[in-house]
Amino acid sequence: MSVSLGLPQIRSAGPAPSGAPAGTGLLDRHGRRATDLRLSVIDKCNLRCTYCMPADGLPWLPAAQLMTPGEILRIVGVGVRQLGVTELRLTGGEPLVRRDLEDIVAGVRAAHRDLPISLTTNGIGLADRAPALARAGLTRINISLDSLDAETFRRLARRDRLADVLAGAEAAAAAGLTPVKINAVLMRGINDHEAPELLAWALEHGFALRFIEQMPLDADHGWTRADMVTAAQIRDRLATRFRLVPHPGKRDGAPAALWDVHRAPSAAAPAQDPAQEPALAPAVGSGGDDEPLGTVGVIASVTEPFCADCKRTRITAEGRIRSCLFSHEEVDLLPLLRAGATDAELAERWRAAMWVKPAAHGMEHTGLDSADYVQPARTMSAIGG
Repeated sequence: MSVSLGLPQIRSAGPAPSGAPAGTGLLDRHGRRATDLRLSVIDKCNLRCTYCMPADGLPWLPAAQLMTPGEILRIVGVGVRQLGVTELRLTGGEPLVRRDLEDIVAGVRAAHRDLPISLTTNGIGLADRAPALARAGLTRINISLDSLDAETFRRLARRDRLADVLAGAEAAAAAGLTPVKINAVLMRGINDHEAPELLAWALEHGFALRFIEQMPLDADHGWTRADMVTAAQIRDRLATRFRLVPHPGKRDGAPAALWDVHRAPSAAAPAQDPAQEPALAPAVGSGGDDEPLGTVGVIASVTEPFCADCKRTRITAEGRIRSCLFSHEEVDLLPLLRAGATDAELAERWRAAMWVKPAAHGMEHTGLDSADYVQPARTMSAIGG
């Protein structure tokens, strides 16, 4: 199926729906309270990952439409002081494309001394900027890395930049931006065989690896259920080399389900046919007294959704509120801010936008192969992860 790759048309703009109880933070009608703010600082990216955008890129937002550092600080302040936000993740696009990123981090840190501030990045340029970001007040880093093989990395990202990403991860760890989390998307027939190698590498370097199911948020709209490597298949691949035991800690609304990683028995389970949907390999989840080597996470938004415990609220790079990553609607916050609105007025619009958050993203009801499921017009790069 082909689609136009012009700027997406999102239902948006006007006043947010009313009905949210006053003074309740970012509560929705289903009893969830959003405390985790994902804020995009830019839609532009310097990679062209096949599961995110087309080879030629996308039309980027004009600079005048992006939030300024002052506007970002104002919005974060409203979230923290009036709406109960307790952690901030800066996203993109690629946040490091913004030359004023250190200023943004420093401004937030000066205003909110105890607020955890993390950053999701592809790692390009991080080797040079990690020390300054740490000095500015960044807490930790999430780095996208899908392959340790240079040619496979180039095939997926359409850029020959693996060495830069690896150097960025090392620099982040050296700067104290820990735990350094690594985000990996497995693509069937391309890098799915690398799952055990990626985990071994992460454990060796003290990084926290998170595998993410490929989501239907690509600009080409080429996602298919049959091509996606599922959470069950990811665990099955890992079980060829490791033994996974469910992590005993509380998930507490986190996207990743965590597993303690142990050395595998000498007779590891054989690899499954990647075209099949396997059950967990027998070694996964079995007990043992050996100390875990670390943990691994699996974010299964598609096949094992965690919508009921979602704690996230999102602001796009041009200041639009998204209550859900897969939403078809947005509510403009930036025009209200630029028109001289008070903090209370900004908080009320934000609260009202989150009050109508859907119970779930819809894939669990219609199935991804159903004609009833409609992929959001926005791509991941335009939304902010």
